[in-house]
Amino acid sequence: MSVAATPVHDRRASASLFSRLRTAGGQADPFPIYRELLSRGEVIPAPWGGSVVTSFDVCDQVLRSRDWLEPDKRWRDRQGPGTRWNASSSQEMSNTLAALNPPDHTRVRRAAGTFDRSTVERISRTVDATTDRLLDTLSERLRDGEADFAALVGEELPVATIGDWLGLPAADWPRLRELTHDQVFTQELLPSASQLAASDAATAELRTYFMALVSDRRAHPGEDPVSRWIQTWDKLEADPDKANEAVYFLVLFVLLAALETTSQLLTTMTLLLVERPDRWNQVADHPDLVPAFVEETLRYDPPTHVISRVAAEDCVLSGMEIRRDEMVHLMVGAAHRDPARHSEPDRFDPLRKPAHLAFSGGIHYCLGAPLARLEAQILLRQLIRRLPRLTLVRRPSMAPRVAFRRLLNLDVALA
Repeated sequence: MSVAATPVHDRRASASLFSRLRTAGGQADPFPIYRELLSRGEVIPAPWGGSVVTSFDVCDQVLRSRDWLEPDKRWRDRQGPGTRWNASSSQEMSNTLAALNPPDHTRVRRAAGTFDRSTVERISRTVDATTDRLLDTLSERLRDGEADFAALVGEELPVATIGDWLGLPAADWPRLRELTHDQVFTQELLPSASQLAASDAATAELRTYFMALVSDRRAHPGEDPVSRWIQTWDKLEADPDKANEAVYFLVLFVLLAALETTSQLLTTMTLLLVERPDRWNQVADHPDLVPAFVEETLRYDPPTHVISRVAAEDCVLSGMEIRRDEMVHLMVGAAHRDPARHSEPDRFDPLRKPAHLAFSGGIHYCLGAPLARLEAQILLRQLIRRLPRLTLVRRPSMAPRVAFRRLLNLDVALA
C-alpha cells in the first residue's frame, strides 16, 4: 500500500469506531471503543479530517506546549460560512477565556483573578451548608423509596455554589442550569444541526440575562465578583460598553465552567461510590482517601472526554504530519486509560498515583479546579458519614454527547 493511501485507510477504519461512539451504547460505555482507538496508535487520522490523539503523554505534551492553540475567533472565521464554527453559539464562545490565545488570554486571565485562600474558605462554608441541606432533602425522599441523586444533589450543588458566589438570584438558578445543558452542545465533538440550534438559542438567552446583570451591577455595585470585574475592566477599557461586554464574557465562562463539568464530576463520583460496596467501605474506613477518591474519579471517567487544539505551525506529532491550522482532538477519556501511563487502567484505584488531564493543562489549566475539588471532597465526606447504606437502583442514562459527559439520572435507595 502506498504511503499516500494509508491515511485514507486509517480514516475509514476509525470512522466505524466514532460511529459507535455516538450511539447510546457508545455514550454509556465508551471505554471499549477507546481501547480500540489506543491500539491504532498514539495519533491517528480522524474520519472527518484532522487527527485524533489517544496517548496520555502526547495529549499532555500538546496541552502544555505553546505550539498548540485554541480554535479562537480568527481560526473559526477562517473555516468559512456553513460550518459549525460559524454558528452564533460558537462565535460567542470564541470570545470567552477558554477560547483565547495569548496575548488576549493572558490579559483576560489576569483580569479574572484566582480563587485565593480567603475566597476558597468563604466558599467552603457555603458548600458545606448547601451540601448538608441537599442531603437532608435526599434523605427525606429516600424514606419513601428511591430518589434521583443527580437531580437532587449533583445538579443543585454547583449552581448553588457559583450562584451564591456571583450573587445571582436563587430563583434564576434552575433556568441557568437548563440553559447550560443546551449551550454546551456547541462545544461537542460533532454536534448535530438540532443540537447547534439549541445551543444558539441558549447562548442568546444567556447573553441577554448576563448583559442585564452587568448593567445592573454597574448601576448598583456590591461586594461580589461581577462588581469587582467591572472595576477591573473599567481600567483596561475606556469604552464602558466594551468593558461591560468583557465582563459578560467572563461571567458566561465562569458559569458554564462551574456548572456542567462539576455536576458531572459529583454524579460520576457518587455512581462509582454506590455501585460497588467495596469502594464505599474503602473510603468510609479511610476518610483520608477522600481527595484521592476524587482524583481517581477524574481519571477514571472525567467530565470532559475530548479537548481540541490547532497547530500553530506545520509539525510532526508522534510520526503524523500536521499542517498549520489543522485541528487535533485530544481523546482525554482514552488517554486516561492508556496502559503506557497507568497499570491496569480499567481498574478504579484511589491508591494509584494521581495523573490525569481532567482540568486540561498549560496556560489553559482550569481556573475553577480548586472549586470543583472542594465541592467533590465536601460532598464525599458528608455522603459516607450521613448515608452509609446508599445503593444503586438501576444503571443511569447518558445524555447524547461524546465530549462532555452527562448522567441524566442517578437513582439510589437505602439498602
